[in-house]
Amino acid sequence: MQNLLDLDGDGLTAWFAAQGEKPFRARQVLRWIHRAGVADFDAMTDIAKSLRDKLKARAVVQPPAVVSDKLSDDGTRKFLIDVGNGNAVETVFIPEDDRGTLCVSTQAGCALDCAFCSTGKQGFNRNLTVAEIIGQLWQANQALGAVHGDERVISNVVLMGMGEPLANFDNAVVALKLMLDDNAYGLSRRRVTVSTSGLVPVIDRLRDECPVALAVSLHAPNDALRDELVPINQKYPLAELMAACRRYLEKAPRDFVTFEYVMLDGINDSDAHARELLALVRKLPCKFNLIPFNPFPGSPFRRSPAERVRRFADILMQAGIVTTTRKTRGDDIDAACGQLAGQVRDRTRRTADRMIMFKEMAR
Repeated sequence: MQNLLDLDGDGLTAWFAAQGEKPFRARQVLRWIHRAGVADFDAMTDIAKSLRDKLKARAVVQPPAVVSDKLSDDGTRKFLIDVGNGNAVETVFIPEDDRGTLCVSTQAGCALDCAFCSTGKQGFNRNLTVAEIIGQLWQANQALGAVHGDERVISNVVLMGMGEPLANFDNAVVALKLMLDDNAYGLSRRRVTVSTSGLVPVIDRLRDECPVALAVSLHAPNDALRDELVPINQKYPLAELMAACRRYLEKAPRDFVTFEYVMLDGINDSDAHARELLALVRKLPCKFNLIPFNPFPGSPFRRSPAERVRRFADILMQAGIVTTTRKTRGDDIDAACGQLAGQVRDRTRRTADRMIMFKEMAR
């Protein structure tokens, strides 16, 4: 049985052609599934009964199940999504006055093992399928009441949840294309963001195949420190990463790259670090998003004091760089940045998995 959530517009058109059906049928079904949030073929009332019967025999619309749904005091909502074999990923909805942002996961666990991230400490289980990625948006729309109408409760999507999106490139791009498709979710490229730790060759692929807004998890102004905090830097150092960011802007829907920078007390938050950052991003259009560190059990790091974060931001802003400090949201339900842990069990040797993945990407 074909899960139709695994197919974008082109994939669904090809699948319908293989069933002897015309292309417009794919568009009809795409709208029913993603615009209306309908999983029951019998409810797709403008489709001939004979086709509905064929679909029931050959296909399903099967999103991953929601295991739990927690609401924070600040309105942040965290969904725990079952991806099978005792594993789950987390999806977070963050409401604001002018937007509603859904933070989507792309992997069960993460192989990159960034020093300050609780998700990375679990190790890596597997990549999510297209249905498991786009299914998070499908389920969130259901839970938030944004179906069967023109509501757009979710106005922005960020691939910033569990996992490294560019390490699951093929599935992530199909999901991105569904988010952008006017017959599905119809989001603007400017309102869909992919966050990466710096997989340089895959940043170039994203630029060529599906350019959306780009965020880079930077977290350090020099290679020595970044090698420790973000181990992928040992493969793709900062000079290569900055060059990839410049190339990306040739096709990006926004004219800047967002650099995410977690503020770690006494580690990367000094005035000298801020000045190093200015030299690093010179002539690269960018903005900075400073992220207060969110502690988790066993972490050796502490959150930078508020005054230290303010001083750091001032140095960047005085140099003309737009700088924001992220408001911590959902920390009472472990939904804040870096806290997504889910129920993924560590069945891997992280270092070995990471090196295998690096070698594959270098081919």
